[in-house]
Amino acid sequence: MIRQTYPVVGMHCAACKTLLEDTVGNLKGVSNAKVNFATEKLTVAFDEKQLDLTKIRQAVKSVGQYDLVDSAKSESQHQHHETNHLTHKVMLIGLTTIPFWLMMLGVIKGDMIKLNFLQFVLATPILFIGGRDIFQSAFSALKAKTANMDTLISLGTFTAWAYSTVITFFPKVFMNVAGVGDVYYEAAVLIIFFIMLGRLLESRAKKRAAEAIASLFKLQAKDARVIRNDQEMMVPLAEVVVGDVIKVKPGEKIPVDGIILKGYSAVDESMLTGESLPVEKKPHDTVIGSTMNSYGSFTYKVQKATEAPVQKLADQVSSVFVPVVVSIAILSLIIWLFFAPVPMAIYIAITVLIIACPCALGLATPTAVMVGSGLAAPRGILIKDAKALELSHKIKVLVFDKTGTLTVGKPQVTSYQVVSETDSQLVYLAEQESHHPLAQAVVTYLQSKIKKPNQQLSVFKDRPGLGVEAKIGKKRILIGTDRLLRLEKIDLSDNWQLKAKALQQEAQTVSFVMIDNKVVGLIGIADTLKEDAKEAVALIKALKIKTVMLTGDNKLAAQRIADQLGIDEVTAEVLPQDKADIVKKLQRENGQARVVAMVGDGINDAPALARADIGIAMGTGTDVAINTGDIVLVKGTLGKMVEAIDISRKTYGVIKQNLFWAFGYNVIGIPIAAGLLYPLTGWLLSPVIASMAMALSSTSVVLNSLRLKSSH
Repeated sequence: MIRQTYPVVGMHCAACKTLLEDTVGNLKGVSNAKVNFATEKLTVAFDEKQLDLTKIRQAVKSVGQYDLVDSAKSESQHQHHETNHLTHKVMLIGLTTIPFWLMMLGVIKGDMIKLNFLQFVLATPILFIGGRDIFQSAFSALKAKTANMDTLISLGTFTAWAYSTVITFFPKVFMNVAGVGDVYYEAAVLIIFFIMLGRLLESRAKKRAAEAIASLFKLQAKDARVIRNDQEMMVPLAEVVVGDVIKVKPGEKIPVDGIILKGYSAVDESMLTGESLPVEKKPHDTVIGSTMNSYGSFTYKVQKATEAPVQKLADQVSSVFVPVVVSIAILSLIIWLFFAPVPMAIYIAITVLIIACPCALGLATPTAVMVGSGLAAPRGILIKDAKALELSHKIKVLVFDKTGTLTVGKPQVTSYQVVSETDSQLVYLAEQESHHPLAQAVVTYLQSKIKKPNQQLSVFKDRPGLGVEAKIGKKRILIGTDRLLRLEKIDLSDNWQLKAKALQQEAQTVSFVMIDNKVVGLIGIADTLKEDAKEAVALIKALKIKTVMLTGDNKLAAQRIADQLGIDEVTAEVLPQDKADIVKKLQRENGQARVVAMVGDGINDAPALARADIGIAMGTGTDVAINTGDIVLVKGTLGKMVEAIDISRKTYGVIKQNLFWAFGYNVIGIPIAAGLLYPLTGWLLSPVIASMAMALSSTSVVLNSLRLKSSH
């Protein structure tokens, strides 16, 4: 049994997700099939002896305009093709709408029979060729026993076309009915045009977001160096199974969880534990997937080898909106059959369907998201879904992870107490030979502070878990922990003890410098604050938002960071699994519901990001955190948080305005279309006017969304 994830192209709504899950899930040999509509990915667990990609792909293609792609390159090509295809289609349909606009405005006049026939000839291919995907999507939704936007669009456009076709070829059928002789081909054509325009805008927004995420995911390990039959081979991460032996080289990410069999190293586990300094690893120690190996090589045995959801707002509403509108049309037909001729009752029902086509609803979200994300992307902010847009203005508590979020996440020299430059040159030479992160921090610090030594090492030895040993000329140099000091039986004076204790109380890791069995200096190493952290926290607090820091680091180090930044509350030594629980408590603090946002970058932050009302992921973090976050700060810059919240607020504000006018149009238009004014005025709404109102509502939504550009 293997588990694979494939990009899916051709999905337009949540009904597509249900249909694909049911179709693939029912294949023989499939144990589980899940579609993530937000990321457009199908994850399927199947028996490779009974099934392969070809058969799965055939099943997917059999139920609609869907397809699977088997590589990032293919996915990119499909996205590019889809955008180009939609662009050409929108341009072509847009050109063919010109005669309809001219006829509606009275510029083109002539014999009604001839004009009706001309409209039939122009509208029919637009509807059934240009709008083929819409009709197929509606049919797919019907098969999945659900309804989507395309259901209503199909009903309205087909009804307008069918009614107009009857008028064109059998004009006497609707004699003596208000508006007899009018045809409504333009309604069908304009509806198709505006819906395809909305999809083009959405496709471009999705492409931009996908490219941004893809550039971040390049940082993540996607393959593993597996040893099988005494041969090293690179295999896709999805093909790694429990029991495999994996080799990890210096500087590589650890693909999956396991136990070390052979070798020594230090591993950066800050994304998991919150502890910024690397952890020494030896045989029988466990390693965690996606953590970073530092200086050593090792082999390990795989123990276990790992899954987040968003629905589009318009489709959620449409699932209720569609049956309600259809019900109103049927109810109008039945009621008017008691008071008017049959043709008039049919006429009214058709008008209800036409006016209710939710073009503006279809454009409301994608246009605003496109403009909003277009503003955010160049600023290094990726807004992924409507949840963040909706709730950002209600944030009452902002929870920060420490390591990698408020701090740099890399060790740096914070105190250097080696007085002699000659001794510092020896330190530089010894540490330069080590790949340990602490040693590299010392090398980086000294590079600009001392003259480059001309001497060379005659002996160098890594002392795993202790430090380094070197011989330069006749001098023996030791740099490392107090354990190394004790093992070498080197005395430590009271003065050095006091200095070391002072550094440790400031949450610094202390390395002792020993030359010829004598302590000549101390080096304090610690994680440091990001440059913009203090300013970002101050800006957040200025918005009357409570600030909280959660970290797995020790209390002393955590409180010191919190004090420096002015953070309101700090909880330290938090286990990864407890972070989400703390976020949950903050959401219900003092018995009141509060909107809580979480900022994090690591694996241990993913549950808390998901638990929070708004998850803000640092783009420099892991793909688990990035996947879970609602907003991604691409460059991991804290100063972008306030800007992200501001853009999110304004974007969602525009979406709400768009939806208000889209539904307002329907709330006012549908009752009028249903004949509400007829008993009082004798006036029935013409589908021509309805289609023009629909077109204007769609245009207003686009123009309203473009206002975002002028707000920044």
